[in-house]
Amino acid sequence: MTAVEDGPVPAEGFRRRTARVLLVDDAERVLLFRWPLSPKPGSGYCWITPGGGVEDGETVRAAAARELREETGLVVSPGDLGPQVALTFGRADLGWAKGLFRDDFFLFRTAAYDIDTTGFTPIEREHVGAHRWWTLDELASAEEPVYPLKLAELLTDLLSGTVPAEPVRLPWHH
Repeated sequence: MTAVEDGPVPAEGFRRRTARVLLVDDAERVLLFRWPLSPKPGSGYCWITPGGGVEDGETVRAAAARELREETGLVVSPGDLGPQVALTFGRADLGWAKGLFRDDFFLFRTAAYDIDTTGFTPIEREHVGAHRWWTLDELASAEEPVYPLKLAELLTDLLSGTVPAEPVRLPWHH
């Protein structure tokens, strides 16, 4: 897989920076959460990877490990996370935040386990409709949008052992 967009990645100026994890189990399934497409009622749902905002003074890698613990119960030290494999950025208006956003994605492999969502924030408890492990075939035939865009293609490469030397730039989704 190659980068799909041209131009430099801004070094700063992001309204929100997020750290996300492609959490893959030993059956080569990826964990996704069902989330509303927008705050507007009836807007539909999408499926997203575990992850969330990088806090002040926190590294992106540390944020990814923290979010993994909060959202799945899996405790991983930042140094034990796999490589950063992708990024995406663009403008969005999510209702609660508007501006330039950036998502950074790390790969982490684990044995299958029951997800523990007791660490969810109140917003996550209110909005996450479900979570489940997805196969590549299921991703390719998903009826609701899956973010990041091109996740199935990226995972196909990663699961075959092709890990990019630099993070792959994926298309923005809003």
